[in-house]
Amino acid sequence: MISLYKPFMPDQLPELENILHSGALAYGQWGKEFERELSAYVGCPNIISVNSFNAAMLVSLTTFGIKTGDEVIASPMSCLASNQPFATIGAKVIWADIDPKTGTLDPESVRKRITPKTKAIFHNHHCGYPGYIDEINSIGREKGIYIIDDAIEAFGSRYKGKIIGNTGSDATVFSFQTVRLPNTIDGGAITFKDKELFAKAKLVRDFGVDRSNFRNELGEISSKCDVSTPGYGVTLSEINSYIGCLQIDQTDALLKLQRQNAHRWQNEFANKYPQITPLGNGAHEPNFWIYGILSPTKKETIINFREKGYYASGVHLPNNYYSVFGASRPLKGVEDFYSKFVAIPCGWWFSL
Repeated sequence: MISLYKPFMPDQLPELENILHSGALAYGQWGKEFERELSAYVGCPNIISVNSFNAAMLVSLTTFGIKTGDEVIASPMSCLASNQPFATIGAKVIWADIDPKTGTLDPESVRKRITPKTKAIFHNHHCGYPGYIDEINSIGREKGIYIIDDAIEAFGSRYKGKIIGNTGSDATVFSFQTVRLPNTIDGGAITFKDKELFAKAKLVRDFGVDRSNFRNELGEISSKCDVSTPGYGVTLSEINSYIGCLQIDQTDALLKLQRQNAHRWQNEFANKYPQITPLGNGAHEPNFWIYGILSPTKKETIINFREKGYYASGVHLPNNYYSVFGASRPLKGVEDFYSKFVAIPCGWWFSL
């Protein structure tokens, strides 16, 4: 059966042995090179890498000063990894509804849920399909609220010609976990629009330490270096960073294969499955991490595609079902979308 996800790894890792025995395994030469390549790819100069998507989320929340009791508007129709960090720090998640035709946040629902306690809107791009970016960003500017793009599944996706991570939000959070592109085995990254927030995030990532003056002329920890910012130890290792460098060089070629598969699926559905609607809103170019469809008979469609040799799935459970986020009322758009959404394989590892 053709899998829905598959980790990519380059055929050759020529520098791996050298790195393993170099004595320099922590964030350094390759970590900085990976960030340079990410910056060039996304088109944003302010980017940091971290050792997991969860770390990227926690660094982002700390950098933006989001704390216990603050409200964050988010979509329940996303990966649990996207929303669990809010519960971890004690922030209150306010669920906004989604457009049932796209799976992404409904701007009007977002607007209605803003209160004086709202500190950020966390904008998930469901399964790599960009949402209503201009509309959500406009709300953020109007209300003075941070917009954080959740690109956990959307590296390489584009919106109106602009790549995700450089579309005007205050920050974008990426995942490089095993089934993403690029895949660093585990890892993540954050882009920032504001240079001061970027500078703060670099401290938050590394225990609040400014490495430029942390040690004196003898290499001892300097008494003149103050640590005034709380932070985490979540830098990406040299091994992970090196793998990331090799993968990002191949990302466009792999995404091209996925988009070719998507085009073939589109023709397939137009000719053979008129009752099924491919996902999309016309303003974006997904990375096609998966190919999303809306079916009036979800369970039967999943079974049908599995019988044909394609592992189909609904992927995510609406996060407002989980009690960790407190009591939540049903959301019409979420229920409609969840009852129909099916993901089928569209990856680089096969050809239709």
